[in-house]
Amino acid sequence: MKKLAKTVIGKITLDVLLVSFLFIVAFVVFGYLAHEVVGEQDNVFDEKVFSFFQNYSSPAFIATMKMITFFGTMTFILPAYILLIVFLFIKRRRTDAINIAIVGITSTALMFGLKEFYHRHRPELPLFKAATNFSFPSGHSLCSFIFCSVIVYLLWRGNIQKKWKWFLSVLLILFSILIGISRIVLRYHFASDVFAGFYLGVVWAFLALWLERKLTPRIVEQKLDA
Repeated sequence: MKKLAKTVIGKITLDVLLVSFLFIVAFVVFGYLAHEVVGEQDNVFDEKVFSFFQNYSSPAFIATMKMITFFGTMTFILPAYILLIVFLFIKRRRTDAINIAIVGITSTALMFGLKEFYHRHRPELPLFKAATNFSFPSGHSLCSFIFCSVIVYLLWRGNIQKKWKWFLSVLLILFSILIGISRIVLRYHFASDVFAGFYLGVVWAFLALWLERKLTPRIVEQKLDA
């Protein structure tokens, strides 16, 4: 038994520990947010965030946020996934194409499932046309973060210089955060919805992409990409 335990512990690598830590932290934060803002209906933090953005919002800022929020809609995300997957198939990177399709489909299903489970209504007085579905978690935050994470994943598997990988990765993640902020500014989501979407996105993106790489045998990958 001791020998088996040592063998198992010896196979636990740094990336396993890192992914496990991120998963646990993000899962705990998401659970806390769900309990406080949905279960206990504690909206103090959300109202403070609304007040902050209201005090500093201008017509130009609101118009910019309206433009940015488009990049988190299914109108943009779905065609973007399709084009990306088709491109990867053309480049004979079928493994990446299949893995990304799985991540996109499962994350979207998870988002809609959680919305139906929590049934949290959206904020009152949106700045533009009201949305009709539920609010928690923010689908824009979740889907845009995961899509940007997928692009980051592909960048780091590419051959461009490392400094450009870091630069583009930071830019993409910041842009996904900006999409989430746009949902608060336009009063389509509470701040807690957006934070929950990001934390869930961290869990799903890291776990799904990491598992796909770990669980896809090298021989299968070679056959798919041949």
